[in-house]
Amino acid sequence: MPLQPLAPRRLYRQIANQLRALIRAGEFPVGSRLPPERDLAVQLGVSRPSVREALIALEVEGLVAVRMGSGVVVTAQEPAASATPVDAPFGPFEIIRARQVIECELAAMAALAMDAAAVDSLRQALAGMRADVAGGRAPVQGDRQFHLCIAAAADNGPLLRTVTELYDERNTPLFEQLGQHYETLPTWRAALAEHQAVLDAIADHDPEAARAAMHDHLQQSHDRLAGLLPVAGHPAAA
Repeated sequence: MPLQPLAPRRLYRQIANQLRALIRAGEFPVGSRLPPERDLAVQLGVSRPSVREALIALEVEGLVAVRMGSGVVVTAQEPAASATPVDAPFGPFEIIRARQVIECELAAMAALAMDAAAVDSLRQALAGMRADVAGGRAPVQGDRQFHLCIAAAADNGPLLRTVTELYDERNTPLFEQLGQHYETLPTWRAALAEHQAVLDAIADHDPEAARAAMHDHLQQSHDRLAGLLPVAGHPAAA
């Protein structure tokens, strides 16, 4: 059964469906390795990030194990009975792109609107992130506080709700599993520097610099998770 080129609609689910069918048919037996992400992307005519999302979805279902440095190993022919179905309408990389569109402009607005007290709240959020990273923990709570504080500066309820909902997509099984593999303490340290650049631009009341710094941060976040940048270290502690 050859792999088939795919249309761009919800690609990760289409890719996962094809690979699941091939595993079920025995073309990738238990214990075998799937082709590398890059090769699958070429065969399917899709991006490597879309393939990565699909492989993570299959891992959540218990069909494969993603082993850093040694590839993706088939672990079962059928999803585990206790497996969490992966039916999220959007993949993690779509979510990050949506955040990039919205949060870059919100950072620029925050640079114009934030007073000293609001900037101090950003500093506190970043300090909390630094403390978590220093303790070997993923600083998700401080990260959420940082981004929502910026969104709140627009004084617009629908925008704040949108950013909150997009950020909280991190809590889906697909996003969580992706983060377990590719969010590491070194990548969080890089993210701290990116957050500091956003904070500095907002504190300087420079909207263009704030917009650019937020764009860079979310682009780097996307590229780290997508495997477009080197992965260093081991997964951060939860």
